[in-house]
Amino acid sequence: MNSHDRASGPLAPESDAAFPMMASRVDLLSQVLTLIKLRGELVFSAELTAPWALNFDAGSAYFHVMQDGAMRVSASDGRVIEAGPGDLLVLPQGRGHVIGTPDGKPVSARLVLFAQMKEESLTISLGGGGAATNLISGAFRFEGDNLPSMLAVLPSIIHISREALAEEAGWLDGLAHYLHAEARAPQSGAAIMISRLIDVLVIRAMRTWVHKAPPENKGWLGALADIRISRALKTIHDAPFERRSVAELADIAGMSRSSFAERFTSLIGAAPLHYQTRWRLLLANEMLKGGRTRVSDVARRVGYESDAAFSRAFKAQFGVSPVSVAHPEE
Repeated sequence: MNSHDRASGPLAPESDAAFPMMASRVDLLSQVLTLIKLRGELVFSAELTAPWALNFDAGSAYFHVMQDGAMRVSASDGRVIEAGPGDLLVLPQGRGHVIGTPDGKPVSARLVLFAQMKEESLTISLGGGGAATNLISGAFRFEGDNLPSMLAVLPSIIHISREALAEEAGWLDGLAHYLHAEARAPQSGAAIMISRLIDVLVIRAMRTWVHKAPPENKGWLGALADIRISRALKTIHDAPFERRSVAELADIAGMSRSSFAERFTSLIGAAPLHYQTRWRLLLANEMLKGGRTRVSDVARRVGYESDAAFSRAFKAQFGVSPVSVAHPEE
C-alpha cells in the first residue's frame, strides 16, 4: 500500500459530524452545490423594445426568465441560443454574455442598471421602440475555494424551453411571480427573499436540465442522468475515503473496465481515479477551514499516510498548502 491508498479503518473520519453530507447521503447535485455555495444577489425586471442588446460583464452569474418576446443569448464560449416566450436561461459560469435582438448594439448592463434602478422599483427599460421583450432577470454567485474545479461542472448556458417547463406543473411561473413582485415593489426583507428565491430557481433549473437535456450536452452533470455512471459516482460520494480501483467502479456500474473508463472520462472530464482523488481533496479543503482540525488528522481522514504526500496533492489541486487554508493568518 502506498501513501495514497489508505482509505478506511481507524484513521477514517471519526464521525459523520466531520462532514455532515456523509451522514445524510444526499444526492450528488446537492453535494456539488454545497461546496460552491450559491448566493443570490439581485433581481430586476426589464422592458425592452427592438433593437436592443445588453452586455453583462464577467463576474456574477445570471438567469433570465422570458415573459414574452424573443432574444438571442450569446455566451463567452461562442454558444448562441435563440429564446422565446416562457423560456428560462441560466448562465452559471459568470464569464460574461450578451442578450438582445440580432440587430441590437450592445450597451453595458451594469451601466443601465446603475442609471435606472431605484430602491422603490428594480426595473429597467431599453430599446428602439420596436417589438417588445419583457424579462425577469437576476444575478447570483457561486462562492468558495472549490470554484475552479466545480464550475467546470456547469455548461455556459442552461436553456430550458417553455415546452420542457410545461411538463413540470408551473414551478417557474410561481417563482417568477414572486421575483417580479420583488422587482416591482421591494418590501421589508427583500434582500433575503430575493436571495432565497434565486437559490430555488437556479437549483430547480439545474435539476430540470439534467433530466431534459441530451446526455451529450450535459458535460459533467450528464453523469447524474447516466444510470450506470451515476452508480459509480454515488459510490465515490457516499464513501469518499474508501479508495476503489477502476475495475471495482466498473463492476458497480455494470460495465467493462475499458467502456466504463471511457464513458466516465467523457462525461466527467476526468479519469475515475483522478476524480476520486479530486473529490477527497475538496472534502479535505472543507475540513481544514477554520483551523479546528490539524493538517495531519485531515491527511489521515482522507486516506493519506504521509503528510508530505497529502500536502503535495493538496497544493497541486488548489495551488496553496493545506497549512495556509487551516491557518490563513500565519
